[in-house]
Amino acid sequence: MTDPLFQPITINRIELKNRIYMPAMHLGMAVDFQVTDQLIAFYAERARGGVGIICVGYATVDDLSGSTQNIGAHDDAFIPGLTRLATAIKDNGARSAVQLNHAGRYNFSFFLDGKQPVAPSPVASRMTGETPKELTKEEIRQTIDSFAAAALRVKSAGFDAVEVLSGTGYLISEFLSPLTNQRTDRYGGSLENRMRFGLEVMAAIRDAVGDDYPLIVRMNGNDFMPGGNGRLELQEYARALAAGPADALCINVGWHEARVPQIVAAVPRGVFAYLAKGIREQVDVPVIASHRINDPATAREMLADGMCDMVAMGRSLIADPWLPEKARQSKEADIIHCVACAQGCFDHLFQLKHVECMCNPRAGHENAMAIKKTSRPKKVMVVGGGPAGMSAAMAAHECGHQVTLFEMADRLGGQLFLAAAPPGRAEFASLAKDLSRQVKAANIPTVFNCRVDESLIREENPDAMILATGATPLSPNIPGCDLPHVVQAWDVLANRVITGRRVVIIGGGAVGVETALFLAEKGTLSAEGVKFLLVNRAESPETLFEMATRGTRQVTLVEMLDKVGKDIGKSTRWGMMQELSRMGVTTVNRTTVVEISLEGLKVEKDGQQETIPADTVVVAAGASSYNPLQKVVEKLGIAFKVAGDAGKVALAFDAVHQGYRTGMEI
Repeated sequence: MTDPLFQPITINRIELKNRIYMPAMHLGMAVDFQVTDQLIAFYAERARGGVGIICVGYATVDDLSGSTQNIGAHDDAFIPGLTRLATAIKDNGARSAVQLNHAGRYNFSFFLDGKQPVAPSPVASRMTGETPKELTKEEIRQTIDSFAAAALRVKSAGFDAVEVLSGTGYLISEFLSPLTNQRTDRYGGSLENRMRFGLEVMAAIRDAVGDDYPLIVRMNGNDFMPGGNGRLELQEYARALAAGPADALCINVGWHEARVPQIVAAVPRGVFAYLAKGIREQVDVPVIASHRINDPATAREMLADGMCDMVAMGRSLIADPWLPEKARQSKEADIIHCVACAQGCFDHLFQLKHVECMCNPRAGHENAMAIKKTSRPKKVMVVGGGPAGMSAAMAAHECGHQVTLFEMADRLGGQLFLAAAPPGRAEFASLAKDLSRQVKAANIPTVFNCRVDESLIREENPDAMILATGATPLSPNIPGCDLPHVVQAWDVLANRVITGRRVVIIGGGAVGVETALFLAEKGTLSAEGVKFLLVNRAESPETLFEMATRGTRQVTLVEMLDKVGKDIGKSTRWGMMQELSRMGVTTVNRTTVVEISLEGLKVEKDGQQETIPADTVVVAAGASSYNPLQKVVEKLGIAFKVAGDAGKVALAFDAVHQGYRTGMEI
């Protein structure tokens, strides 16, 4: 059977070797708008991995459209760097494109040397907290001309196509949406008028680059903004684009302000394909589906079912640049899947760091972390088969060392399986399985159900050791902690205990929040059940919502700090807080636990004490490093390194990265 993923497709006059499109993602790797060696190495690796076309960016069109970390396309001075990037992509086997964009009111005056961001109307941005300046008609014309001039630079630099971002809440979609466009001139009011700016941008670009140069438009299928552009208006916009200058449409979802999650693990794989399908039925140009397409099976099914003509796989290719080639060679079991944690690819951007990846420690470090084979192979003993231990074992093996991995349990993965237990977090188990398969594929000997001690170390007599023994949960010094109805969160997440109906959780950090969601889902209606009852009209949608969000546990989360989830990444936290509320979890902040009794939890807040009734008390008070072998190894005089939580309790991201670096340094 012919694989739909690897059928060629033509956009305008360029033929793509397959249906995999790497969409533009802000990487934070440009410096003063200039393309860097880091950026070139990143994209060259993805081109070698077999993707059909890579779209880089976004790139700026004028000095108000982005920041210095964006790729520059607003001046001829940036053409040499763009040329180097286009050449690197094409020389390594992929087609190339640049996405052009203007951030509009989503830009920060901080990035503009204090200048005021611009927009169709002076409507404050919830994301930036700033009110933009309303563009004059003359400034609108200048902006349109700037888009066209930037597109011509992209073409002259040797890129195969240009893409324009017309969604996500940036400038073009700000003109399109009645939420942000309150103009009374020819650019505001009716949908026809609100579409005008975007259509004029595309027409100007077409005039600049010519009829035979591919123009792709990335647009929303739904803004997910109450009172904004919904599916039907955006389908009309898609028809106007496809009838004129656009050669293909890449379908995005949501604004940055939207309260519908778009990229995190709680989003089901390929769920937004219905938006691409709705537009594909309206137009006669290729339509590209986007968001949470992290494996070839999902992508293949979407293509085969006629949902789209191509699939955009962005973070999937950060996690594994070689995903396309592995799929083509029927080696899909070797793929490292994106788990939608957003820890490195999105949360880093809020910290003005460049993109990295929890699943792939080499992402963003393609040059700096190139493996160098050792001339003096060592016998290396790695203790602990969690993410740090597996990453360390693989890196040391790749460097040419003789590695053996020892794990106390009967499987590899460690705390990744605990992280995968809460609703919407199952992808973390995929990472555990992917890393485990990598260890097996590398033929690294692995010893399970093995507690390493001094006698075993003496018997193995390694040249070096990596201690990745993880962490253990903390038990706070609270009276009553030893009562029989007090359990650890880790035991709850591992299904080693059954809780009562009324559950109080001590600790509102990440583990406490995850445990609260895990318990709140107990007794709710499954997704399969919702669909069955809905299509058979057995219950009303309102009743089904209630049954899907109200379970059999009454959960209370107690936290000493001013808010819960402080240690959860920004990309994920807001959605988890939204879910706590939706699932009926009670959160109590700025509250100190005084005592645990058989009746419940005695707490103090603002000088007042009360007892929260509880059938089960769950302790989620954090973890401490577990490193029982270091003194033994020091006594034996064996060179060693400590990796992951065994050295310092942190995120899974840190465990994978630190483990990999440790393995390289042996």
